[in-house]
Formats: sequence, C-alpha cells, structure tokens
Amino acid sequence: MFDSPPPGRSAYVTAKGAQIGVARAWARELAPLDITVNCVAPGFIPVERHADVSEEDRRGYLATVPAGRMGTREDIAHAVSFFASEAAGFVTGQRLVVDGGRGLGP
Repeated sequence: MFDSPPPGRSAYVTAKGAQIGVARAWARELAPLDITVNCVAPGFIPVERHADVSEEDRRGYLATVPAGRMGTREDIAHAVSFFASEAAGFVTGQRLVVDGGRGLGP
C-alpha cells in the first residue's frame, strides 16, 4: 500500500491508511443512497508547505518518478474533477494514485 516510508513517518502512514479505510467503508455504507466516496493519493506535489525541502531532496525524488517530472496542483485537480463528475458516477471505494508512476517501484 505504501512504498517504503522513511523512519519517523509512522503517524503519517497511519493517517493515510485510515483515510483509505474510511473512504472504502463510507463507499459501501453510502452507495445505497447514490453517494460515491473515493480518494486521491498524490505523490510529492511541490507546494508552499514544501518550501524547506532541499533541491537535492527534490532531485532525488524526481529520479524515482517514471514520468520524469514533478506533479502539479493541476494534476491533482484533474483527478478530483473526475471523481466529482458524472463520468465517475459508478466509481466508488477507489483510491486514485497520482504520482507519475512512482508507486510502481524501481
């Protein structure tokens, strides 16, 4: 489910696992009401909260992304827009990983 979190990230990994679990539970509970529940799992998207991430760490991360580029806010917005659209009306309980293929491993 998660690709090798670094030491000291257990709380983060636990929270992400809980998000996936609650989305799947709610999807099952709310489906009879015609409500879909899904989640988007982004890779590292450089935003303001990452201002302190060194250029070396960014380059190191980028080297592990098969798509060869960092993700953008727009990449995440497109995934969320899909789930919010009528096109996803029969999609529920899913996790859409938006990480340029990084989660596929080496």
